Amino acid sequence: MPLSEFSLIRRFFTEQRAGNPSTRLGIGDDCALLSIPEGYELAITADTMVENVHFFAGADPQRLGHKLLAVNLSDLAAMGASPLSVTLALTLPKVDEAWLADFAQGFLDLAARYSVDLIGGDTTSGPLTLTVQAMGLVPAGQALRRSTARPGDSIYVTGHLGDAGLGLKICQGYRCDRPEAALNRFHQPEPRCAEGQALRGIANACIDISDGLAGDLGHILAQSGVGATLDWDALPLSAEVQAYIEATGNWRLPLTAGDDYELCFTVSPEKISTLPLECHKIGIIGPEPGLRLNKADTIYFLKAQGYEHFS
Repeated sequence: MPLSEFSLIRRFFTEQRAGNPSTRLGIGDDCALLSIPEGYELAITADTMVENVHFFAGADPQRLGHKLLAVNLSDLAAMGASPLSVTLALTLPKVDEAWLADFAQGFLDLAARYSVDLIGGDTTSGPLTLTVQAMGLVPAGQALRRSTARPGDSIYVTGHLGDAGLGLKICQGYRCDRPEAALNRFHQPEPRCAEGQALRGIANACIDISDGLAGDLGHILAQSGVGATLDWDALPLSAEVQAYIEATGNWRLPLTAGDDYELCFTVSPEKISTLPLECHKIGIIGPEPGLRLNKADTIYFLKAQGYEHFS
C-alpha cells in the first residue's frame, strides 16, 4: 500500500534531531517556532526546482536533495547570514520510497553539516517540483546587499568560474578528458556559507553566482547605480574550462553559465588587506553604467543579464 502524506513525512523527514538552538518547535504542529536572538535579523529566501527546467528527468535523487538545499544556503551566504532552518515542499507524481530515501539522505546530510533544522513543509501530488524556504541569522545592520557597491571598489569572486556550466555541457553530450570535477560542481555545488559570514563588515556588496557572472554582477551594478570593467586574464578558470574554450572558441561560458554558486563581491581599497578568505580580484567598479570586459586589449560590452524563466 502506498504511503500516505503523513506517513511519508514521518518516515523520511522527521528523523533529524534539532541541531540549532533557535529551533523551539519543528515538524509536527501547524507551525514551527523559532527564537531569534536579540541583536540579529532574520534572512529569508526561497527557491523552486522543477523537473526538465532546473534538472533533468531521472536525475540522481541524492545529488538532487543536496543541490536543492545548497542553492538556498548559497542565497543566505550571499547575505552574510548563518543558516538556521528550512521548510521543504514536495510535489511528487507518485510515492517512490527508494527515490525519497535517497533524496532525503542528500538533503539531510547537507543540513546536518550546517546545523540546519528541517522544521516543516508540505507534500502534494503533481509534476515533480521541489521548493525550499531557508532562514538564516545575521547581526543587525550587517547583512550584505546588492545595492551598496561604490566606484573604486575591487570586484572579487570565490572559487572558479564556469565549471558548473561545463558540467551541463558534458551532460548534454560534450566530451571532456576529465569530466568528474565539472560534473560534481554542476550536480553538487558547495554553498560558501563560511565565506559569506567572513565578509560581513568587509564587503560593500555581494551576490551569489546562480545565473552567470555577467547577469548576477549586473544585479549589483543596477541596484548600486554603478558600472564595472572585468579583466579577462584575471578570471579564475579551471584547466578543464580553459581546454573547453580552446576547443570550442566559446569564451563567454565562464561569464554567462549558471550554477557556479560562488560569491561575487566588492571591496573598498582600504579594506582589501583585511580580506580573510581565498578569492580572486577580477575587475573594478566605476561610475559609468554598463558592464565591460577587457580581453586582449579589446573592450567588449557585456549584456548584464542572466537566465530568465519568462524571457
